[in-house]
Amino acid sequence: MKEIQDDSRKNETLTDFFLLGLFPELQYISILITSILLVYIIAFTGNAILILLIWVDSHLHTPMYILLSHLSLTDLALISTTVPKMAINFFSGKKNISKVACGTQIFFFFALGGGECLLLTLMSYDRYVAICNPLRYTVIMNPRVCLQMALVSWGGGALNSLFNTIYTMHFPFCGSREIHHFFCEMPAVLKLSCEDTSLYEMVVSVICIVFVLLPLGLIMASYMLIFLTVLHMNSPEGRRKALAVCSSHLAVVSLYYGPAMIIYMTPHSFHTLEQDEILSMINTIFTPMLNPLIYSLRNKEVLGALRKAMNRRFILS
Repeated sequence: MKEIQDDSRKNETLTDFFLLGLFPELQYISILITSILLVYIIAFTGNAILILLIWVDSHLHTPMYILLSHLSLTDLALISTTVPKMAINFFSGKKNISKVACGTQIFFFFALGGGECLLLTLMSYDRYVAICNPLRYTVIMNPRVCLQMALVSWGGGALNSLFNTIYTMHFPFCGSREIHHFFCEMPAVLKLSCEDTSLYEMVVSVICIVFVLLPLGLIMASYMLIFLTVLHMNSPEGRRKALAVCSSHLAVVSLYYGPAMIIYMTPHSFHTLEQDEILSMINTIFTPMLNPLIYSLRNKEVLGALRKAMNRRFILS
């Protein structure tokens, strides 16, 4: 019985991948990992507070804030897909990850990443309707449409990810099983395959056009129309408020789309493994931390809801 268990463990080890982690040759890597854990705590807390505020405060039950709560939920899940496993591997000294766990990580990473691309596009449409067609805003962006938008972002991301995960993990892996990354990122995993993956990589480029370039084009078109409308506004206060909301959204878009386009839409020879890791850190670790800060610090409604919640807690205590 013991021999059978030992054999099964050996077989599991043979099929496991090994995550080399962030910059394995860096001298003070422990300081970096500790800093990332601090960023994770800030991101988790910030997004959780923003979700709670939006769902508790009735004044924030508008399409813009409901979509924002879904963005925070996506960011919270996205950063939780990569950082905890990376930290556990580092502090335990174990670098292995099973094939099933690796496939699961790829699925959630792509599902949440693709969903966020769609969600940011739908959020820009919401702002376009609110600023360019304010009289019909409540008719166009009714609760049913808002729910459908959220379902499209989650469902679209999941379907795209399911295809990519199944196809990536069906390739045979031979030779080295060392993944030069801090999580199971698809391009890093494909490099371990002993089959030619160039055709599939071309398919991924086409998928990126659908999930990255097309949404980015729609976002930029929306904001061009918004900018032209804002220029013709008579109210300085209305102009200032519109620009504040839109600049926050554009900041988030640039932080998210920039690294994604470089990683997935440029030839691998154009960027090193270390550059990929830095871009992935921006995309999956720092952006989820910055999103709630960007949206809340420049938003009077969110700050007002936060003050109200803190005053209520102070009174109750």
